Amino acid sequence: MPAVSVDDVTTLPRVRGVADDAVARPVASIVTAPQGYEGEGFPVRRAFAGVDLSLLDPFIHMDQMGEVEYAPGEPKGTAWHPHRGFETVTYLLDGTFEHADSHGGGGSISNGDTQWMTAGGGVLHIEKPPESLVRSGGLFHGVQLWVNLPRAQKWVDPRYQDLRGGEIALGTTADAGVLLRVIAGDVGGLAGPGSTYTPMAMVHATLAPTARLELPWRRDFNALVYVLDGRGSVGPDHRPVRTGQLAVFGAGDVVTVTADVTQESRSPELDVLILGGLPIREPVAWGGPFVMNSRLEVIQAFEDFSAGRMGQIPAAHGAPEGVVESR
Repeated sequence: MPAVSVDDVTTLPRVRGVADDAVARPVASIVTAPQGYEGEGFPVRRAFAGVDLSLLDPFIHMDQMGEVEYAPGEPKGTAWHPHRGFETVTYLLDGTFEHADSHGGGGSISNGDTQWMTAGGGVLHIEKPPESLVRSGGLFHGVQLWVNLPRAQKWVDPRYQDLRGGEIALGTTADAGVLLRVIAGDVGGLAGPGSTYTPMAMVHATLAPTARLELPWRRDFNALVYVLDGRGSVGPDHRPVRTGQLAVFGAGDVVTVTADVTQESRSPELDVLILGGLPIREPVAWGGPFVMNSRLEVIQAFEDFSAGRMGQIPAAHGAPEGVVESR
């Protein structure tokens, strides 16, 4: 799992230590992501499946894409499709992906890069592997996160952030047992480059066997840890977790993760994605590729798309098929 790595972790700045009176966040629940397929057929794990939206807020949806080794001719992407009312964050660990949208945003991302697209009032876009990767095949592994927008920003103009792997903030723990990559937010004195409408943090951490991470975390944020690869434990009670599992934390000041002594030979370290944000606490109406505040707004989005008011390229995708409402 290359993403962004360094030859000597000891040269990195240390993340700020936790206060003596800091409270470790307890683990409220652990769920296992079901597996499925997205777009033209690339395999995904639905990381948030089965978790109440109120516990995820401000996040809506997350897929772990791959890890898969494609043979020549096998790499797949998505067709053109619309979005409105939220942001998509695509973080690529291995492989190469191309993005284009109807507002002129886009580009190519590869190992360690992040594509941050704000759909706002509406945009059409497409994600696909480059032709060279389709011909050659190769490893593909990434994550796509959907971040809700508050009512006041649902209709902002679409924008695109191209975050190169070299721009993210890197750090480590006091014993240099953990490599931290901060993509967004300010975590323990490390500030990621992602510009967000909703206050949030996104961190990719790699823990050596037996390493323990005690990460300072804003008390007003929620906290989620998703295991990309490996085995370990989370929380003060050392609840066991493994690849494809999501831990939802309760209130507190510190997120704790520990790597098991023994890991699989193909994944010698524990890789986790740590997420948190300021809950929006507004009604959510979600239908396919649209995340709004009411059922009528979702219906209007489908009508606007069908009428070509988001562009002229057909083919919508996404789940759920109907409208899901939460208050």
